[in-house]
Amino acid sequence: MESGTDAGQGRTSTTPRGSAGPTRGGFRGLPPSLRWTVYGVVGLVVVLVAATLTGVGIARSSWPQTAGALRLDGLDAEVEVLRDGHGIPQIYADTTHDLMFAQGYVHAQDRFFEMDVRRHATAGRLAELLGESALEGDLVVRTLGWRRVAARELTMLRPATRAALDAYAEGVNAYLAERSLADLSLEYALLDLAGLDYRPARWTAVDSIAWLKAMAWDLRANVDDEAARAVSVALVGSDRAADLYPPYDAEAHPPIVRQGAVVDGVFDPGADATSSTLRPPPGPGVTAALAAAADVLAAAPTLLGDGDGIGSNAWVVDGDHTSTGAPILANDPHLGVSLPGAWSQVGLHCRSVGAECPFDVAGFGFAGVPGVVIGHNADIAWGLTNLGADVSDLYVERIDGDHWRYGDRRRRLRTRVERIKVRGGDPVDLTVRATRHGPLLSDLVALDRVSERIDLTEGGLLSAATAAGAVAAGSGARWSTGVSLAWTALRPRPTADALYDLNVAGDFASFRAALEDFAVPGQNVLYADTDGHIGYQAAGEIPLRAPGHDGSTPVAGWRPANDWAGRVPAAAMPWVLDPPSGMIVAANQQPVDPDRYPYPLGEDWDRGYRAARIERLLADAVPDLGVAAVRRVQLDDLNPLAQVLRPYLLGVRLPEGYYAEGQDLLLGWDGRQPADSAAAAYFNAAWRQLLRATFDDELPVGLRPDGGSRWFDVVAGLLTRRHDPWWDDVTTQDVVEDRNDILVAAQLAARDELTALLSPDPGEWSWGRLHELELRSPTLGESGIGAVERIFNRGGWEAAGGGSVVDATGWDATEGYDVTSAPSMRMIVPLDDLDAARWISLTGVSGHAFHPHYTDQTDLWARGEDLAWPFSEGDVVRATDETLVLRPAD
Repeated sequence: MESGTDAGQGRTSTTPRGSAGPTRGGFRGLPPSLRWTVYGVVGLVVVLVAATLTGVGIARSSWPQTAGALRLDGLDAEVEVLRDGHGIPQIYADTTHDLMFAQGYVHAQDRFFEMDVRRHATAGRLAELLGESALEGDLVVRTLGWRRVAARELTMLRPATRAALDAYAEGVNAYLAERSLADLSLEYALLDLAGLDYRPARWTAVDSIAWLKAMAWDLRANVDDEAARAVSVALVGSDRAADLYPPYDAEAHPPIVRQGAVVDGVFDPGADATSSTLRPPPGPGVTAALAAAADVLAAAPTLLGDGDGIGSNAWVVDGDHTSTGAPILANDPHLGVSLPGAWSQVGLHCRSVGAECPFDVAGFGFAGVPGVVIGHNADIAWGLTNLGADVSDLYVERIDGDHWRYGDRRRRLRTRVERIKVRGGDPVDLTVRATRHGPLLSDLVALDRVSERIDLTEGGLLSAATAAGAVAAGSGARWSTGVSLAWTALRPRPTADALYDLNVAGDFASFRAALEDFAVPGQNVLYADTDGHIGYQAAGEIPLRAPGHDGSTPVAGWRPANDWAGRVPAAAMPWVLDPPSGMIVAANQQPVDPDRYPYPLGEDWDRGYRAARIERLLADAVPDLGVAAVRRVQLDDLNPLAQVLRPYLLGVRLPEGYYAEGQDLLLGWDGRQPADSAAAAYFNAAWRQLLRATFDDELPVGLRPDGGSRWFDVVAGLLTRRHDPWWDDVTTQDVVEDRNDILVAAQLAARDELTALLSPDPGEWSWGRLHELELRSPTLGESGIGAVERIFNRGGWEAAGGGSVVDATGWDATEGYDVTSAPSMRMIVPLDDLDAARWISLTGVSGHAFHPHYTDQTDLWARGEDLAWPFSEGDVVRATDETLVLRPAD
């Protein structure tokens, strides 16, 4: 077994400063509290505390063997697994089968509990493992049918991809064979002691593919905004609702691709020119149905995080603009924070690269999925950011019993019955009904266990009056209102083929060909190669909608004209190779100028502040742009809102003394947000209080501002209108507040809040103390029992950056200041010397609590540092600390 000290890296805590409770991210959507009956057993808590104190015995028994030799059934020949000082594996094999087998084995060594929980989540089977508290999410996942779609996709894959998935599964199962539950992870050991009667099932290829459905769900773009727009109109009217969704400013924040057009159905980078909805405000019945559907969607497991902070930065610069004369590619995806983190670093190397074994690749992947998702091989490098295209729509349906209306006809609903097993309880039978558009989300509202969380009054999306009106309006009508979901990920596509081909692509043509099969989630994919080329391809399946239906609001499902009419042709998706500017930046901004592009891709892009800032920083660094300069860009902490809001905050008079002390911090502030900045702490507190004072009096909880980039634009517009109705606090009698009143109130509240959270002395304030990173295990780390949570959670890292900052440590203004999303990894790849590449992960490669590699990269990450990323065999060997040889059993 691997040796090492008891190393719970970082600090431990349960709820950091500035928090309103556990942050969202990671597996948001799993049970918020897992207070199982078994935790009443005093002996279990004693065991947990003992494990914490000693770090030996039960805690260490599941640590993997990482040195020496093992014999395994299923291998064809010898495989070597070389691990560096951070436990990052580089795998060498003679065949694709053995390479993928070994990757499956290594992933299971490091993170099988995480893999098992994920597959339960993606199959809608968490209640089998965790009990009734997980049932709500299972109901939504079964309704959507993630695993059913994954099973159909498996039959569509090419033989090579299917063989890789099967070999990976063999490796996982080889690790599971002859191991007791306690030998797999500390979580299993403790649950086993508590009486869990469970044995993990064998891993299958469908388990891997189903994870892609979950990834697509988290990055699905604007379906939540669709419902919110409609409900906003019902609450405040069309004009004022429009204030909450200002148009994208393409002039200030240019799109990713700035050249080319679609000619005869094909996107040509050199071309100059291109060759019935629910528009009235919805009634109370429709509004109630949409609000309920939004709450149903919120119950689905979120394994990568959600909210405005979920996005990414990526850019590529050609050799004419770098210090080495070769391209540099950088990427840092922004995902929810959890422990373990989303990514697993790995190198996959065929000893002799050829048609039979084509892999020589390294990068970041997901435990449970073979291959690399982001990284580089010997010829090309690639990075991903979320495209943000609109790939889902809500349809308002007219339902009558087992039928729905379509045009002037009644059509029978498609139905199926799902049985959900519940640990410690009776099974639940779920009848899933669907129209041609997709499953009826509204059916879940009728289930008692779900309807408990559907709050249509003060805590939900509707006022009590609106909810009451909805009930009255719905009585006696022949047609009841339903809401269905159309989503491209529910249509089987061979996305796994694209990932396989991306790993082995050797030039821009094969790179683009690989992405033709990449259906979901829609991605911006940046490219660089060792021959000096840089490029970009928008990838994903984007629906074609009828004229007048832009996907921004729900539409009438009974009108055939609102049906999707196919997909945007793959050949028409935007791309570019070697643009004249010499650089491409993709930070979730608008991908292409809609005036030059005939296919609507969506409306709800990130507002482009990060992209614009990155471009300016890169331009300033030329011609000295190297790895160190790129790292500085990744860590840039300038708040783009500061230059807009700061003059207004300083433009109002506060009472002298105590309250003015906070405002005075802004006088010399440059808008940057390092962890030690007192001014940044005050500014962000004032921003949060400004949002609350402006909008909370009129918007219910589900619509209140999270403080992300859209709200930058909303408030920037309102600041120029001193007497706009949004400034007025409707709860005050006989008083009409204006902008300055709210600016004063926000700063007074910010001063009081920072006094309570940090100190009465502004000299002791800092943004990092307010804006802490806590990494929480999404299962036992959310038990609600402090002794248990301290086993699995780590916290206390003071974070720089912020929401819509290049160093994108997001936070949610409705909850507090804790980090809810962050750069889940950072990588920098210079194409002239792949051994000079750098990488870092948010946590570490291990999912075992107390293991030395549990959070051993987090301190480095928080300090803005990274690790050497050796690639050539010689450099890999020189960096190796331990070698494990896997040999065939015979």
